[in-house]
Amino acid sequence: MKILSVPFIDGLEKYEFNAMALKMEAEAAKTYIDTVCWPGEYPYMPDVAVSIARSASHIVIWYRVNGLDLRAKAMEDNGPVWEDSCCEFFVGIPGGGTYCNFEMNCIGTLLASKRKSRTDFKFFSQEQMKQVIRHSTLDRKEYDIQGELVSWQTAICIPFSMIGIDGGHLPDSIRANFYKCGDMTAHPHFLSWNPVEVSAPDFHRPEFFGKLAF
Repeated sequence: MKILSVPFIDGLEKYEFNAMALKMEAEAAKTYIDTVCWPGEYPYMPDVAVSIARSASHIVIWYRVNGLDLRAKAMEDNGPVWEDSCCEFFVGIPGGGTYCNFEMNCIGTLLASKRKSRTDFKFFSQEQMKQVIRHSTLDRKEYDIQGELVSWQTAICIPFSMIGIDGGHLPDSIRANFYKCGDMTAHPHFLSWNPVEVSAPDFHRPEFFGKLAF
């Protein structure tokens, strides 16, 4: 199981994106989404770095992607963002036997829900979705670029309250995983931070989450 320590950066969620990127580069914990989970069928691996930090109220994740293709078709929240150029954060809710998934495409369209499994879930409300702060280096429009090298960055700031945590009384650790996918891109891919050891693509497997330590 991979373990990543999450540093504290005061007021991080309030930074505008460029200032946040500089702060995250200097002080956040950095790792890579570099496990090709199903190499026989989906061997392509873009370069994906992820940095994570926290404030008193939010957990902040910054993705940097460099690879082939750029797809953004999902414009409405809770649409099929996983078909696009997409980065994902799945996190277990302490003590509840449930987890949350935050899947965001390259232009900031978000799918977010609370789940017991892939099929047993409830989307967050529109009011809750508005609490999630999102940034992207791309314009908010549709993209369909195939076979070209493209670089982009996104950031997502998630209130601790959405994942059942009191930011003032954090647990020692939580279980989580980071993913990169693009089901309908010209080069479909399924990457994870902590390996997912099942026979077919399925990121809804909390038993393979790594650990984030506070």
